[in-house]
Amino acid sequence: MARALAVAEAVRGATSPNPWVGAALVRDGTVIASGATEPPGGRHAEAFVLDLAGSAARGAELFVTLEPCMPFPGKRTPSCAALLIAAGVARVHVALLDPDPNVSGLGIQHLRDAGIEVIVGDGADLARTSLRPYLKHRSTARPYVIARWASSLDGRTATSTGESKWITGTLARDRSHRERARVDAILTGSGTVIADDPALTARPGGVLSLHQPLRVVTDARGRVSPSSALFAAPGRTIIATSAATDPAWRSAISSSGAEVLLCEASPAGVNLDQLFGVLASRGIMSIWAEAGATLLGALFDAGLVDEVFAFLAPMVIGGAAARPSVAGEGVASLSGAARLREATIEQLGDDILVRGYIGAWEP
Repeated sequence: MARALAVAEAVRGATSPNPWVGAALVRDGTVIASGATEPPGGRHAEAFVLDLAGSAARGAELFVTLEPCMPFPGKRTPSCAALLIAAGVARVHVALLDPDPNVSGLGIQHLRDAGIEVIVGDGADLARTSLRPYLKHRSTARPYVIARWASSLDGRTATSTGESKWITGTLARDRSHRERARVDAILTGSGTVIADDPALTARPGGVLSLHQPLRVVTDARGRVSPSSALFAAPGRTIIATSAATDPAWRSAISSSGAEVLLCEASPAGVNLDQLFGVLASRGIMSIWAEAGATLLGALFDAGLVDEVFAFLAPMVIGGAAARPSVAGEGVASLSGAARLREATIEQLGDDILVRGYIGAWEP
């Protein structure tokens, strides 16, 4: 199962809207084939390892991180449960049941009805951690949102003059790019685009990743320039705006190659829950919110954040006019403050990364 979990993590970000699943086929205590889900339209992990093993699969044991699928309307790939039965696999170890109502429990029952022994729960905790975005997407029809910021020790993301490059060092910035390559979408606000003109691409190690997440920019007032760098970068871009913006501006944005998505207006700019519902319906399971204080504050105020990546640099900026990490309405008392669960601290050169889960949702 450890091998199955490792190969699944290696393809995270490249399989959506399918989950990143890993599988390992074992005979006499030796792994004879292992692999993970291929990009959309390709083979699921179980089909991949069965093809590698060929006739050696008969009588072998399969370890898989998520319940094998069943056929359902709209499914583009063969049923993995049926493939395992046809291949003569003797035993299947499943880490987690699939929350998708088209599958949940049915794949396991199909295997058992065919006389295959099924063991559920091996590696469940690690699989649950890995698949958090998929589990949330399938159980709530909303994406998993990771809030990211880089700040000084006193919580400032820029000086009073707006200078922000670079608060953290190269290791922290590269870690952000590696995480970008593992998500379905990057979310930011118009203020960040205007101030920094970012490409919003995933460039781990300074190299463009094969997988480029969808770029989503909230711009309720129509301020982003059609000549912004992100429109020329590889990948797709959505500008989420409101019907109150200038139609000529929306047309210019469309001509730049981006999609204009009209959302309801809200005090935060656009209705974020509505936006996330649309994105989820399009198969977006995970969002990396790399935004300014206003948008991050709106996400926290609305309870839409599931995980935090806070990069902290060993410096103090100070000044009342310096920009904070998170704005919004906030809370009136410390008892109402959102607190991280299962928090971890990681050293990245001189900087540290504080991670943890937050919000009401749990798998």
